[in-house]
Amino acid sequence: MKITKIFFHFINLVFLTLYLYPGSIFGYLLYGNLNKQPKISPDFYFSSNHVYAFVVLSLFGLICHINKKKIIIYFAIISIFLELAHLIIPNRSFQFGDLFGNVLGVLISILIIKIFNYLEKK
Repeated sequence: MKITKIFFHFINLVFLTLYLYPGSIFGYLLYGNLNKQPKISPDFYFSSNHVYAFVVLSLFGLICHINKKKIIIYFAIISIFLELAHLIIPNRSFQFGDLFGNVLGVLISILIIKIFNYLEKK
């Protein structure tokens, strides 16, 4: 197995842990408060933190998986499922801005890969 695929699976596991943990691990590490989320940049109609996270995760997945359709379906499902899971996880809350950020991050990754593949063929 390639090192990028191993790294993707590691990132995916860390990502799932951070997303499903009842509180903010980063908030606890930075502020000593499980309820405070650090912000990388200001939010607009969507959560910028979620966009960044899903761009990184999706790019690694798209780079190291041959079957692009299956991995895109996986990212579509997980981007929705993880945010819906916040409805039942204590100290977490469902927010449409976060959901839009998740989906936007996946779409941006797909666009980056498409552009890269197009330029590579030229």
